[in-house]
Amino acid sequence: MSEEDPLRVIREKIDKVDLQIMSFVSERAKLAKDVAAIKKRLGDKNFYRPERESQVLRKIMDLNDGTINNEDMAGLFRQIMSICLSLEQPVKVAYLGPEGTFTQEAALKHFGSHATTVPKQAIDEVFREVLSGACQYGVVPVENSTEGVITHTLDSFIDSSIKICGEIELRIHHHFMIGDNTKVQNITRVYSHAQSLAQCRKWLNSNFPNIERVAVASNGDAAKRVEGEWNSAVIAGDMCSDLYKLQKLWEKIEDRPDNSTRFLVIGMEDIPSSGDDLSSIVVSVKNKPGALHDLLEPFQRHSIDLTRLESRPSRNSKWSYVFFMDFVGHIEQQSVKNVIAEIQQQAAEIKILGSYPRAVM
Repeated sequence: MSEEDPLRVIREKIDKVDLQIMSFVSERAKLAKDVAAIKKRLGDKNFYRPERESQVLRKIMDLNDGTINNEDMAGLFRQIMSICLSLEQPVKVAYLGPEGTFTQEAALKHFGSHATTVPKQAIDEVFREVLSGACQYGVVPVENSTEGVITHTLDSFIDSSIKICGEIELRIHHHFMIGDNTKVQNITRVYSHAQSLAQCRKWLNSNFPNIERVAVASNGDAAKRVEGEWNSAVIAGDMCSDLYKLQKLWEKIEDRPDNSTRFLVIGMEDIPSSGDDLSSIVVSVKNKPGALHDLLEPFQRHSIDLTRLESRPSRNSKWSYVFFMDFVGHIEQQSVKNVIAEIQQQAAEIKILGSYPRAVM
């Protein structure tokens, strides 16, 4: 037997497996079309079901034998589901742009590459696109592990009927990049978003302490500026590198390797329970001693895990605050219903922003 024979045998097996994969994916796509036909006949307009996708991805990760890591396996199935959903009903998603931002990367991570992503210049515009029905969903940043909460996103929920339909966690990696016209020795300035500059402060101090640091509206804007300049660099992520054909001089220069950002998926419908959910509410408390204690006490008594508490100035009265609260559980769970009922007795006003599946990957 020649040395090539073992390879030939393995390659023949791979070819057979590839045909099986193609056949099974095609069969799944046909079933997705059948689902679409039934939903149309029943008048069901909700083709995208985040709770169902969450259940499928978690099951895949639980059954994964480890040959491929869980994140890559889930990402593969996310793409398959994105393709199948596009055959049922194309999904249109607004995001905080421009192109190349981490928010676009988060949107594609969650909805897959077959979703149509629409860049908007402000968080308010993303909310308006969803409210008007121009886009079924939106993706907005809500907090960063190093820089904290994005207050403008929280404020946008106060007077809006928008619901939270999902969350996305994205590991943030920053790269120091240049365009074709730039040489390292000529660099005198670097463009990036203010948060990105802050997240790479130590690296910049060590490697380029004397160059000008210019904060711009987004990393996408920063990448556009570098295209026409010979003495500038940009700090941005992989999407900007691919989109604007930038050369990575140094990769993953963020000061904290665990740097990540949480994004919210917004829409207009309530999401059924996936079995592993978070809920978000905004509460305006009565102006009295112990009001915050009274607000938090039911969570402890009913063993509900409170994962986030943020205060924001009230728009209705001076020196008054509203509280944004995230907690584990779905609004249809009896224990959560009990907590909400007790909070309503203590609060001046309560607004349920939504229950939604926890980020899967």
